[in-house]
This record gives sequence, C-alpha cells and structure tokens, in this order.
Amino acid sequence: MAHTKSGGSTRLGRDSASKRLGIKINDNEAVKAGEIIIRQRGSHYLAGENVKQAGDDTLYAAKSGTVKFAQSRKVRFDRTKRYVKTVRVVAQ
Repeated sequence: MAHTKSGGSTRLGRDSASKRLGIKINDNEAVKAGEIIIRQRGSHYLAGENVKQAGDDTLYAAKSGTVKFAQSRKVRFDRTKRYVKTVRVVAQ
C-alpha cells in the first residue's frame, strides 16, 4: 500500500521554442552574398533578382548589394490576380 498520494499530471509545460521567423535585413540595408534576408514559413515574400529561396522558404542574398522590397501584381494560372511582395538585391 502506498504511503503518499499520487501527484497527478499537469497540463502545463508543453510550449515549443520560438522559431525566430521574420525579416532579418530591412529595405535599403547592405547585404553580403549568402546572408539571410527573411526567414518564413510559406511564400509570403517571393524571391526577386539576386535572391534565392532555400528549402524551408528562407530567402537569402545570392550577391552582395542593397536590399529592396516591392509589391507587384502576379497573374495566376486561372488568370486571377494577386498582390505579391518581392525581395531583390541591387548589386553594387
């Protein structure tokens, strides 16, 4: 026979660690080749010129230069339009 009552389980303590997503280098800031510009889940921002997209949708600079953000229209396959945010690096 047990001498102490069982403690029971708690419903707390299952919070996951943050993934540190977001914009790492802002508009008009200098960037070196290979530096991460945006960490994202999904394609919220699209890669423009001199920007590559990694397997986890991270955008990074392919060349050194200045980061520029822009918004443009993109036509889908069914001819509907959507506004997209693109990131490009202007080489110096």
